[in-house]
Amino acid sequence: MRARKGRSLQAAQVPAVQRRRQLRQTIVTAPCSAGGLEAALAPYRALLVQVDALCERIGAGFPAEISCRAGCAACCTLQGVLPVEAASLALALRQLPEAAAAALRRQLRAPTADAAHCPLLTDDRCPLYAARPVICRTHGLPLLLEENGGRRVDRCPLNFTGLDTLPGTAVIDLERLNQALVIANRHFLAACFPDGGLPDRIPLQRLADFPFPP
Repeated sequence: MRARKGRSLQAAQVPAVQRRRQLRQTIVTAPCSAGGLEAALAPYRALLVQVDALCERIGAGFPAEISCRAGCAACCTLQGVLPVEAASLALALRQLPEAAAAALRRQLRAPTADAAHCPLLTDDRCPLYAARPVICRTHGLPLLLEENGGRRVDRCPLNFTGLDTLPGTAVIDLERLNQALVIANRHFLAACFPDGGLPDRIPLQRLADFPFPP
């Protein structure tokens, strides 16, 4: 679920006007009505509820081992998201107060030299925090990864420093989580973009010009 940094860096170097033009050329108009959009996003939102519950259980079980707090953005390096995540974020952007939404759109469209951090960050805080993607909800927690035919656990080095070993109840199976996210994304695409027209991943910088939801 993590962004491909090479692709994101390349996108950030393209002039803003050209980026908007390219995005409009690659995305077709979605046939979803307002009610259809809610139905299309329902599996994704149900997944978010499950992820939040899982993360809350881990936090409640190991309160002394988690140092994550508001204003810590060390893990916030995401550059691109799946279409279902982009639609959810774009909807949240539209629901911000007018002044806040306008400011965030300007921020997203502005050229940036800091391609290592999420372009949504404002003073190391996320203005779309309630709609943040799945990977953002699991930041800092131990993640079970499958790499090169093996498995390993990755976590923030500031967390779980007081334990010699990590119990299974503290670890999130990222592969299983990714599979559920892919299913939710397929449901969204089948409902709203049955003929295609969307790239596999949407750069976060393009949320300001994402023509969906209609």
